[in-house]
Amino acid sequence: MLYNDFQDLKLSALGFGAMRLPLLPDGSIDGAQLDAMIDLAMASGINYYDTAHPYHGGLSEVFLGKSLSRYPRESWNLADKFPGHQNVRGVKPLLPEEVFEEQLQRCGVDYFDFYLLHNVNENSMFYYGNPDNHFMDYFLEQKEKGRIRHLGFSCHAGPEALEQFLSLYGSSLEFCQIQLNYLDWTLQEASRKCEILRSAGIPIWVMEPVRGGKLASFNAETEAKMRALRPDESIPSWAFRWLRTVPHPTMILSGMSSLAQMEDNLKTFSSDKPLNKEELALLGEIAAQLAGFIPCTGCRYCCAGCPKKLNIPTLLGMANDMAFNPGFNTVARYTGLGSDKNAGACIGCGQCVRACPQKINIPEEMKKLSALMDGHKKWEEVCKERAEAAERARAQKA
Repeated sequence: MLYNDFQDLKLSALGFGAMRLPLLPDGSIDGAQLDAMIDLAMASGINYYDTAHPYHGGLSEVFLGKSLSRYPRESWNLADKFPGHQNVRGVKPLLPEEVFEEQLQRCGVDYFDFYLLHNVNENSMFYYGNPDNHFMDYFLEQKEKGRIRHLGFSCHAGPEALEQFLSLYGSSLEFCQIQLNYLDWTLQEASRKCEILRSAGIPIWVMEPVRGGKLASFNAETEAKMRALRPDESIPSWAFRWLRTVPHPTMILSGMSSLAQMEDNLKTFSSDKPLNKEELALLGEIAAQLAGFIPCTGCRYCCAGCPKKLNIPTLLGMANDMAFNPGFNTVARYTGLGSDKNAGACIGCGQCVRACPQKINIPEEMKKLSALMDGHKKWEEVCKERAEAAERARAQKA
């Protein structure tokens, strides 16, 4: 197992993410297979395990904590997260003190080695960006008491919102978990986020290294090219090799849901085999093909003359992201921009088209994006539904 230094710790370069645990045919968590996976992980040197309050409806914390409890507490590091991103207008807020105590109980532990503010993005800045909520005061107090060893945050925000959040709380946070892979390096401006975090002296944790499986398999022609260069390695291993070659983060989390996936990842992380120039070029071609819907290069020439002051590259990136893999995180980010800064605010003046070196019909793309987003359920609605379901479940238990 490869290891990286973090302060006084040696952390396994591969961490076990518990968002996609093995399931039985009825959709419940397969505890026996999870135990087998934990046994293999521990025997192979993985010492970092990551869960969160919403994963598997809260049962990820329960099952992971129970499985890990079979090993000495000092032999594993447990990370959990506060779901502040689910606090939206019109919904009874999740209180840090209530959630934190519940999480300790669910996991069966007295402290968390790592604890994160979950999913900072443009929309959740409604909560995270308001110091009057005093969530940071509470978690810093828990850190002083030793109930949190290291405090950080996970982030799906664009670079601007990331910088805004760091300006408020960066001095109190020790690490940041971002979506990072060779596709999102450009598609979600991950390269710029890495620069921002490194400038702030904040170590980088990785989530979605294979984009939820999107980078784990390709068409026969593409896979043949990859296997010709690395005949003894799997397709997913390329994504992990890229992370070790280019951004080289401290922690790479993989949401493994089977022993086969874990065995393949353990093989990859048993030794460093950096990608060469030819291999990096091939991944660049693959990423360009996957993300090549709107050929925005992020030059920002379009922004200078926009009368509505829209962040056009970010909006075009969201359009590409939704075309590739629609998801609530992108919808949440879009919602957080507000109606005066989203695609619907475009007045179609054409100033951006005249400035664009790629000659993109930006007003037309803004119309398409606005129509697309209007057809999606907003994050606030999802959170309200979850809150109502949780309230019903609590009432039934009572």
